[in-house]
Amino acid sequence: MLPVKNRLSDNINIQIFVVLVGVLLLVAKFVAYFITNSNAILTDALESIINVVAGGFSLYSLVLSARPRDENHPYGHGKIEFIAATLEGSLILVAGGAIIFKSIYNIFQPHALTQLDVGIALVAISGAINFAVGYFTEKRGEKINSLVLIAGGKHLKTDAYSTVGILVGLILIYFTGLIWLDSVVAILFGIFIGYTGYRILRSSVAGIMDEADYELLQRIVKVLNENRRVNWIDVHNLRVIKYGSTLHIDCHLTLPWYLNVLEAHDEVEAVGALIREKIDPAIELFIHTDPCIEPSCLICSKSDCEVRLHAFKERVEWDFEKVISDRKHSL
Repeated sequence: MLPVKNRLSDNINIQIFVVLVGVLLLVAKFVAYFITNSNAILTDALESIINVVAGGFSLYSLVLSARPRDENHPYGHGKIEFIAATLEGSLILVAGGAIIFKSIYNIFQPHALTQLDVGIALVAISGAINFAVGYFTEKRGEKINSLVLIAGGKHLKTDAYSTVGILVGLILIYFTGLIWLDSVVAILFGIFIGYTGYRILRSSVAGIMDEADYELLQRIVKVLNENRRVNWIDVHNLRVIKYGSTLHIDCHLTLPWYLNVLEAHDEVEAVGALIREKIDPAIELFIHTDPCIEPSCLICSKSDCEVRLHAFKERVEWDFEKVISDRKHSL
């Protein structure tokens, strides 16, 4: 596993590559548009502008989020990634609206298309490159929990998917000569692009508002339940906050009340080591220890407890609802 500093450096290099590729594809798509005068190809070209602009902001956010913590930012600078993703989603929404508006206009004011064969070839090559770069970027983002890379990768892949549809439309136009299909195809994919922008915007706003990531919480609960130790009587009030690629987790861990400070600390460290090993090595944990109480005896399987007040009755499986609630487990 690469150290966090090396991973951040790699992510910045990846984003630089994404921006450079975006610039080259932008040029290729506008060349295709000027050759063909096609609204559908303009749809692709306009989205490439968004790719380049958003990619530049994403690069800036990665550089900023890589800075060490300081007095003014005790949790680091990772939140900038949500702002960059918000900007990207907003720009995509604007591009989708502009495409729809222009295409509706051209339905009533059609114009001739030229050299569609050359345009089709340029768009097809651009789409294939976009998908390859987007797939790699998204997978990298998922691996290190970077919203910027995930959002950028999804955007590039969406651009590639829309390119496929645009190519189908262009081929139909090429063989049928129905020019109005150009604007219809552009409208359809303008709507698709706008929806993609909404999804990215929704995800980034959720991060800014610290909305619960239920999928991640369920993964953590599953890992804890499958690897629980006898002294871990229960875990509750589990919460996750994302600061860019860094995850902050806090929870309450119920332990036997008679453990000394060192023993309790060892149990806390064991929880932290388990989550870092199974989920993400860069996770930060803040664990509050609670002493067991009389009802805890019924669900505590610790066989060598000399102060037990009740016999062990039943092991309680930790599930999502129990672990995120702010109360100790009981029967």
